[in-house]
Amino acid sequence: MTATGDQPDGDDRRRVVLVLQGGGALGSYQAGVFEALVEAGLQPDWVAGVSIGAVNGSLIAGNPPEQRLERLREFWLRITAPTALWPRHGPPVLERLEQRAGALGALLFGQPGFFRPRLPFEWFTDTPPVSFYDTGALQGTLAELVDFERIARGPTRLTVGAVNVETGNQINFDSRHMRLGVEHVMASGALPPGLAVVEVEGEAFWDGGLVSNTPLQVVMDDAPREDSLIFQVDLFPARGPRPATLDEVLEREKDIRYSSRTRAGTKSASERQSLRLELTRFLDRLPAKLQRDPVAQHLRGLSCRARMDIVHLIYRPDVPQGSQKDFQFDRGTMSRRWEQGLADGRRTLQAAPWRAPVPAGTGVRVFDVTRPAPAR
Repeated sequence: MTATGDQPDGDDRRRVVLVLQGGGALGSYQAGVFEALVEAGLQPDWVAGVSIGAVNGSLIAGNPPEQRLERLREFWLRITAPTALWPRHGPPVLERLEQRAGALGALLFGQPGFFRPRLPFEWFTDTPPVSFYDTGALQGTLAELVDFERIARGPTRLTVGAVNVETGNQINFDSRHMRLGVEHVMASGALPPGLAVVEVEGEAFWDGGLVSNTPLQVVMDDAPREDSLIFQVDLFPARGPRPATLDEVLEREKDIRYSSRTRAGTKSASERQSLRLELTRFLDRLPAKLQRDPVAQHLRGLSCRARMDIVHLIYRPDVPQGSQKDFQFDRGTMSRRWEQGLADGRRTLQAAPWRAPVPAGTGVRVFDVTRPAPAR
């Protein structure tokens, strides 16, 4: 394991987990955070992602450690159109114009290496499309940049979340239990009605963010549980200011919808894990005769000694991004988000609050050392 965690001597052998939320064009923030982790010598043992988080996760798990950052950068440069005429660090008003132009360009023309609008004649065939865009280009990009054989060999575990279209159930495709291919990653990001369903073994799947955009639950419920240092990189802040314009209303609604009640979910997972730890401590105090009791043995199966630290890194931009922020694929906006992820990651790793000794009876600790959302 590669974490430098909360042991007094710095020797932390915990599993390192990277949890990546969905969010389309916002995903370059996650790439910036990963760059900070690489700088600190941290490489994940397990990546769990949804939608663009699944894409970023496949680029990480599907490449050797020394090539992961390069592949992430190549992917994000490939799918963002150059905007050389825009000032690199202009005032906020120019940033907003660039973002709107990027969003409009994505809607009208798609993104290279990612998706394209359906052609007019496609709508007049016997089987018209069930989505506005075609993602064949993304399939080719992933096939080129991701080594799915490496994922199958399993040095780094990968889990991607999708939703079964017919049952409505969340499905987690996990490289520990099955062989993952490009179709599993594509299914995790097939957000309707923009993108079409993706078939996996004869069943149709949509974007996992429709049910849960934050794949923390699959990590916390994994068995057997292990001591873990979990970096959860969210793209939609659960907290935010009261909107003052209609576009800010639409942006705030999207934040609330796709943040997947992050804080409530984290609190619930923390309470359950702390209860498992307390149950372990209680059972250890029972006399040997009572420990052999069937009820005690059943409770032992529900208990857990694992300790987990969850480190939140949440994309909180300094200025409003607009309701189109998840499809603002212009190069300048992508770069700014990457840089913010890198800065937030460095700040978090420098603070490293998980190094502090763990209080007795604590199963989960949650940290968020990045700056709060500014008032608008």
